[in-house]
Amino acid sequence: MKAGKKTAIVVSILIVLGGIGYLVFGNFGKNLIYFVTPSEVVAFAPEQYGKKVRVAGMVVKESLKVVPNTLRLTFDLTDGAEKIPVAFEGVPPDLFKEGQGAVVEGFWDADRTFHSHMIMAKHSEDYMPIEMKKAGGTLPKKDFFKTLKVD
Repeated sequence: MKAGKKTAIVVSILIVLGGIGYLVFGNFGKNLIYFVTPSEVVAFAPEQYGKKVRVAGMVVKESLKVVPNTLRLTFDLTDGAEKIPVAFEGVPPDLFKEGQGAVVEGFWDADRTFHSHMIMAKHSEDYMPIEMKKAGGTLPKKDFFKTLKVD
């Protein structure tokens, strides 16, 4: 193979790898959604208002309010130190309820309300389908350390 063909192949490979690298990492920073706590949201500076973030916390008991004849609901989210009001419009996930963990995605505004367009309900490791619970089923409890053999 001639030196000119080798150079052309190497340059072509570099261009292809550069293109793939740009597609993979080029807009990566713009698509990041940061995960914060309610305490961090309360401390937001005005420059951070309106920017998309995810907030994780527990839904405060007795804070869930559904606006009749709409898909709107409000609730408070806490990390134990601070609590923030959340306004949501849409259908929440089945596992979403008071006293449970939730991650909401949206933005914080100058009115000190978090406007969410998505809720992700978190559940404990021992989640059991409602049908199984109603039938009186239980989950097997395994002690991981008892399953290890020590010789």
